[in-house]
Amino acid sequence: MIAGHAHPRVTQALIEMTRKGTSFGAPTPLEVELAGMVRKAFPSMELVRMVNSGTEAAMSAIRLARGYTKRDKIIKFEGCYHGHADSLLVKAGSGATTLGIPDSPGVPADLAKHTITIPFNNTDAVEEVMQDCGDDIACIIVEPVPGNMGVVPPENGFLMFLRDISQQFGTLLIFDEVMSGFRVAYGGAEELYGVIPDITCLGKIIGGGLPVGTYGGKREIMEKIAPLGPVYQAGTLSGNPLAMAAGIETLKILSQPGTYDRLNKLSGQLSEGFKDAAKKAGVSTYNTRVGSMLCTFFTEGPVTDYASAKKSDTAAFAKFFITMLEEGIYLAPSQFEAVFLSTAHNEEHIEKTIKAAYRAFRKL
Repeated sequence: MIAGHAHPRVTQALIEMTRKGTSFGAPTPLEVELAGMVRKAFPSMELVRMVNSGTEAAMSAIRLARGYTKRDKIIKFEGCYHGHADSLLVKAGSGATTLGIPDSPGVPADLAKHTITIPFNNTDAVEEVMQDCGDDIACIIVEPVPGNMGVVPPENGFLMFLRDISQQFGTLLIFDEVMSGFRVAYGGAEELYGVIPDITCLGKIIGGGLPVGTYGGKREIMEKIAPLGPVYQAGTLSGNPLAMAAGIETLKILSQPGTYDRLNKLSGQLSEGFKDAAKKAGVSTYNTRVGSMLCTFFTEGPVTDYASAKKSDTAAFAKFFITMLEEGIYLAPSQFEAVFLSTAHNEEHIEKTIKAAYRAFRKL
């Protein structure tokens, strides 16, 4: 795509390309290579479309679901964050939870009314909504492993329940794996739990941290996107070569044998270390972990959804965070963010962090 004034010879070349039926938006070799690696990791993503962020991926996936089903309403879950698109800033997680502003000004009421929010892990609530208006629901979008209200694992059977009930009503199931993709397993929650969504969203992890995202799914659904179909979505920087090249190298590293065994071992040690350190210091915590995602909630009871996560003692977390920072350990600065391990971490890092945590817990 060329912006501004093109040289006359360039203009003529574009005219010739048009006459020959050549697409200006044809994927580059780097884009094709990265897309192939994503498809291999996530078999449900038969066709993929590169975008520039996780927000754009989720927004585009919902538009596609609405266009495919010809329905307007969507279901999301309290505390799950899918980016800052208008339809999704209704009881969202991430910064909205941290700052105490779950519903953002600037979101039109006429748009928000199409978003139905349900407590995570609550099959009865999903059943009730679907029985009431399932024929009007375009999609159910969910973080299969939420990481924006802290890490809240799905209860046994919950994701499969969503798969079954969405199929029953002709509703699409969207897994937002911007966090969990390539993190809880190479093939994300889809691989870990064996539940196949209709559409999957991925984020910056597929670009080594650069601005990139992708969404993909069943061929018959993805073929509704322009230019193959009527659902419009485009982006000047989508599939840019810098992000594609970084993503290819990142996935090559992550796909090496033993990578996730090592990540799971280290994250398990860290999670248990946090748990034991808090117990020895006499501090009540509830610890969760899925793969290399983990969280320590400053609460006495279990955390299974947004409401129980919000019971956490955020003042205690703030003191813990500051003390850990003084110890040389930089955690995510919110009770409602996840701890991620990377391939750069080693046993020494884990041991140092656990010892620092014990000292920090004692100061509480």
